[in-house]
Amino acid sequence: MNKSVTRIFDLLPYYEQTFQPKSDVLSGKENGRWTGYSIQDYRTKVDAISYALLRLGVGPGDKIATISVNMPEWNFMDMGILQTGAVHVPIYPTISESDYQYILNHSGVKYVFISGADLYRKVKDILPGIGHIADWYAFREIEGVKKLDSLIEMGLAHADPVLLQQRKDSVKATDTATLIYTSGTTGNPKGVMLSHNNLLSNVAAVHHIFPVDEHCRALSYLPLCHVYERMNIYTYHYLGVSIYYAENMGTIADNIREVSPEILTTVPRLLEKVYDKILSKGMKTSGLKRKIFLWALNLGHRFEPFDGNGFIYKAQLWLANRLVFNKWREALGGRMRVIVSGGAALQPRLIRIFTAAGIPVLEGYGLTETSPVIAVNTLDKKGIKPGTVGQVISNVQVNISEEGEILVKGPNVMQGYFKSPELTAAVMDDQGWFHTGDKGVLEQGYLRITGRIKEIFKTSMGKYISPALIENKFKESPFIDGIFVVGENQKFAAALIVPDFDHLRSWCRKQGLTYSTDTEMIQTKEVKLCIKREIDQLNKHFGDFEQIKKFDLIDHEWSVATGELTANLKLKRAFICEKYQVKIAALFGATAD
Repeated sequence: MNKSVTRIFDLLPYYEQTFQPKSDVLSGKENGRWTGYSIQDYRTKVDAISYALLRLGVGPGDKIATISVNMPEWNFMDMGILQTGAVHVPIYPTISESDYQYILNHSGVKYVFISGADLYRKVKDILPGIGHIADWYAFREIEGVKKLDSLIEMGLAHADPVLLQQRKDSVKATDTATLIYTSGTTGNPKGVMLSHNNLLSNVAAVHHIFPVDEHCRALSYLPLCHVYERMNIYTYHYLGVSIYYAENMGTIADNIREVSPEILTTVPRLLEKVYDKILSKGMKTSGLKRKIFLWALNLGHRFEPFDGNGFIYKAQLWLANRLVFNKWREALGGRMRVIVSGGAALQPRLIRIFTAAGIPVLEGYGLTETSPVIAVNTLDKKGIKPGTVGQVISNVQVNISEEGEILVKGPNVMQGYFKSPELTAAVMDDQGWFHTGDKGVLEQGYLRITGRIKEIFKTSMGKYISPALIENKFKESPFIDGIFVVGENQKFAAALIVPDFDHLRSWCRKQGLTYSTDTEMIQTKEVKLCIKREIDQLNKHFGDFEQIKKFDLIDHEWSVATGELTANLKLKRAFICEKYQVKIAALFGATAD
């Protein structure tokens, strides 16, 4: 990595000095049109924000929060805050009012910046009651709220380059750059303290795996408040890649076609949805078209990276690409070079089939506390091994404890949990190893995740079960969108299942089944038998004690809004257990207390 980049804001002068000028360093969609910003535009706004913050009295270590969807203004604020030596506290736009109240109080933020009216409504009653908040601003027009533009104007009117340079010079690579509150599956969120060096050490270790350069575009849709996408954004800056922000989750497909990106970073849920839509569309065909589609699909599922299938398979794959997979690439903009997946386990079959289709998918692994990447598959020779999260990155060490827990040491490991030395001590041992809470094994240099230490449960028969492994396999069924495996201290494992309602409705139409609501649909004996057949088939991949013996169907999709998923789309296990305690008790023939 270039020696001039030691603090995150050093990426901006590096970008300007290294890459050719262009108008879309950052781009967001406003009023139906893409608005781009050059590096000069970017730096001017960042400096203006820094000048304004200095004039407002913001000092080193002060906390400034952003509550925002993905948009260029987030980047302007991020760099503007960091240049003053202050700490950026990015907060998820999808959390509860109680979490907002906790984070804003716990972090001690001085100023709050909000993207628009929808998010302002969530916090407008909270902000006035928090005494340490001096003021708040909005990126977009909100009646009665100061606008970011006015702050920028103030900064330009009171520019003090000498003072700003002095403040920048005082910022050390080891200073805390950000305080990221983990969404948490239980309890209050924890504030993870990450330094400039923590994040940039990750950029240094992973930038070479992205097969993109300054002539390429990235589409970003994952929350920038999450360390995964944030570190990716810094990596794009380092590589000179243009960044386009998707409007929202519902417009991703349209935005991909508009932007034609070469790279996309994602979580497994999006890839699962894309695959399910492709499968659904292909199954609607008939005759020779359907036979060719199914043949190509089967071929893709057998794919082994780096010509691992032999010459005959390679020739067949060439034909499948001409007949079927070329349409997949067109649907993803026609120029996609790689998709990087993280945040949760990815089904190996998706890696195989997308890569077979000429859209390589690289799965990685990490945590907020590790900035985040610990291991990742790459496009290097023998760099991809489906079913693993790849090889450990170059500047990080991994050790597997006697209990099978993944331990990590390196420059990416957090400084600790904010105001929580006891929580920090619980995950950092005397030798400096960070305890991830994940179980795994190293197989010929590749890391395989086998479960969570705390999520593994034991049946009354004394058998240990890792629910995450079962859940990931069962989601391969086109009929299953979500699944939650239970059975601690019970004789067998059972599950709550969220059907893929689009696929199930299509199946019902073909069967001639009539119903008025989704709730009525999942109660029909035909649907229950259909799901049972799927479960019976998938159970064959597991030992008898791991197999799902009973299940119940949920009549709505799980989401952040309904409470079952965290902001980064992981299952909130404690919440689900409490919300569905009656259903869970019934699975085991008991009555909930």
